[in-house]
Amino acid sequence: MASHSTNMRVKLPLLCILLEAVTIILFAVFVRYDHETDARAWHHEMQVHNESNIDNDFYFRYPSFQDVHTMIFIGFGFLMTFLKRYGFSSVAFNFLLAAFGLQWSTLIQGFFHGFHDGKIHVGVESMINADFCTGAVLISFGAVLGKASPVQLLVMTLIEVTLFGINEFIILNIVGAKDAGGSMTIHTFGAYFGLMVSRVLYRSQLDKSRHKEGSVYHSDLFAMIGTIYLWMFWPSFNSAITAHGDDQHRTVLNTYYSLAACTLATFAMSALLSGEGKLDMVHIQNAALAGGVAVGTSAEMMLTPFGAMIAGFLAGVISTLGFKFLTPLLDSKLRIQDTCGVHNLHGMPGVMGALIGAIVASLATAEIYGAGMDDVFPLIADGTRTPQSQGVFQIIALFVALGFAIVGGIVVGLLLKIPLMGSPSDTQCFEDEIFWEVPEDEGGHGEMMAVNAEDNEKQLHA
Repeated sequence: MASHSTNMRVKLPLLCILLEAVTIILFAVFVRYDHETDARAWHHEMQVHNESNIDNDFYFRYPSFQDVHTMIFIGFGFLMTFLKRYGFSSVAFNFLLAAFGLQWSTLIQGFFHGFHDGKIHVGVESMINADFCTGAVLISFGAVLGKASPVQLLVMTLIEVTLFGINEFIILNIVGAKDAGGSMTIHTFGAYFGLMVSRVLYRSQLDKSRHKEGSVYHSDLFAMIGTIYLWMFWPSFNSAITAHGDDQHRTVLNTYYSLAACTLATFAMSALLSGEGKLDMVHIQNAALAGGVAVGTSAEMMLTPFGAMIAGFLAGVISTLGFKFLTPLLDSKLRIQDTCGVHNLHGMPGVMGALIGAIVASLATAEIYGAGMDDVFPLIADGTRTPQSQGVFQIIALFVALGFAIVGGIVVGLLLKIPLMGSPSDTQCFEDEIFWEVPEDEGGHGEMMAVNAEDNEKQLHA
């Protein structure tokens, strides 16, 4: 039975209704269709520019949007189902946060990137950007998975989306860094934000719930569904908003080869780190994806296919080592309880991706890029920056992302400690039953096992 402090009967409906009501009002005041979505504006443009419906950006961007949307709702959702008694919450809270996050991020990002004549203009590209922002929130969710209430998670989403928009605007528009696949703006920010929230919400008595933190055979199998979806669609994720033509083509290619090399590195390291040479499913579920993160910043650049493979291979090695050695160290020494290991999949590979992007940017020349320099590095193309200074600004952008993540995560963590938020107790973590109506065959499973164990012990003593 859930304690009164975790009872969501009033708190969750009130918060959901309040957030949605405020969002609808803000949409009514500020949000309008963009020129390619509005009936009058689009048909006027077709007449003026002699275009046809097939020239609408929808037909170029929507396939990428579908892939990114699938990653957000299926990939991330099922990746977190490895916890044996938290499957409902993993998938459904992911669903809840994504549904609210994409609406709120449309507003926040719209104010920074799509605000014209006092209105936010939305279209297929703004939908993709909203999903990107939601991805950062879901990464943070992984760090506190099983240890936070839905009310806490919604409040975290509200503030994190707002900080994401500010951080992204500074990195892309003020610093002028390039980050097509979000190594800095999505993965680094989301991971270290979540880690800081987890640090502030540290549970000294979490051992009381540790027996529920592990996986079982079928929960790991479900998690692999998320892994495969993420792995398949990651090229779309990195390339979704890059320029049409060679830029998008190159981004897909670099991500494709990086993920492939990363997977081999993960299998190799997983077997190597085991005393018996056996593979660990946790490594395969997560570290095999690190290659997509590691080339997020540089994938649209002239990284070269072999460069992408080197980046992916190194990411697989680093991520697997992180799961084996660093995650336990963070827990025992730094008191950061990282449930999903987001530091290994998103944090370290995100920083690595930012550094690779800085190196590749500093090596950009007119001989390599030709007229394509204007798409990838417009500030170098117009003479505002040198390749070396662009590399320095890429590093500055990394520190901006880390700064927003660390400070923002600490502040939000302190806010989430308020008792009203309904945080589960140390004995109730990683448990669906505290927030869900669980079917009897599942809800009584643990009790039945305990009864059977007690009966067996009595028989042995007899």
